[in-house]
Amino acid sequence: MATATQQQQKAPPAAEEKLYRVALREALTEEMERDDSVYLIGEDIGKFGGAYRVTEGLLDKFGPQRVVDAPIAEEVIVGTAIGSAMLGLRPVVELMTINFSLVAYDQIVNNAAKIRYMFGGEARVPMVIRMPGGAGHQLSAQHSHSLEVIYGLIPGLLTVAPTTPEDAKGMLKSAIRGDNPVMFLESMSLYNVRGMVPAGDYTTPLGKAALRREGSDVTVVGVSRMAVLANEAAKQLEEEDIDAEVIDLRSIRPIDWQPIVDSVRKTSRCIVVEEGWSTYGVSAEITAGVQERCFDYLDAPSRRMGGAQVPMPYSLPLEKASIPTAEDIKRLVRATLGKKSDA
Repeated sequence: MATATQQQQKAPPAAEEKLYRVALREALTEEMERDDSVYLIGEDIGKFGGAYRVTEGLLDKFGPQRVVDAPIAEEVIVGTAIGSAMLGLRPVVELMTINFSLVAYDQIVNNAAKIRYMFGGEARVPMVIRMPGGAGHQLSAQHSHSLEVIYGLIPGLLTVAPTTPEDAKGMLKSAIRGDNPVMFLESMSLYNVRGMVPAGDYTTPLGKAALRREGSDVTVVGVSRMAVLANEAAKQLEEEDIDAEVIDLRSIRPIDWQPIVDSVRKTSRCIVVEEGWSTYGVSAEITAGVQERCFDYLDAPSRRMGGAQVPMPYSLPLEKASIPTAEDIKRLVRATLGKKSDA
């Protein structure tokens, strides 16, 4: 019979609280240790450790053959990754910000997304493109984008946006192990967020939404960081006897409709919040889909909220005014429920 000490040693280690950026680094480290075909390529990811310190220390650990500091040439970076993926490697690209991906948009849309289809399934493109996005850091109009929709609309790409450290690690590991190109969108405002991360090797499936909070009065679907703010707003609305259910979309393509539909059929009301522009946005797609799937259950029109429809200002007060807040979400919830706003 095992002693108490032996039993304690065999017990799995407990989850630990970690930064979002650290969880991503752990995912990269573990997958590179597990599979020699995984390598990293991007700007300033080696000696500098990445623009947001996600790849810090990985050059020393794995060397320049597997942590490739590339020149400032996004089309070349993505094209190199596509070619190497077709030949059996598993590249993880880091683009410094999501707007730089526009330089490589032809490579992503006309090559990465279509090669498997155009080769009749005989060629695969198992690659991940990591991209920080969002606003809130005074990076002005050219470096403050929430472009989830321009990748979500492309068949052949998986497009995901994890919001917790646990999901950041588990979803990145799933993305690296998959055989399809994955656009992995990371909100810059989440890199310093802390959360519990399970110990040991685990993966989080792609293409699945997450129910973050149960409620009965209204469904709030959050896209990327807006799911975090929606959860904050829901907790504060408890004081007003408003019971909001929060769904973290997590997957932009494919959309996991079932939990959204189940929730709206229960609450009879829905709002969708994104940081990007809501005209033609992810929130437009979700609200339209809710109307189609839940029309007979709705007691009010499904509503959406996005960032201000302007290039992002550099001015800090104007920047803050351009991004949805928890207070904005609360006001929209009250309006959807027909309640008077405090503001």
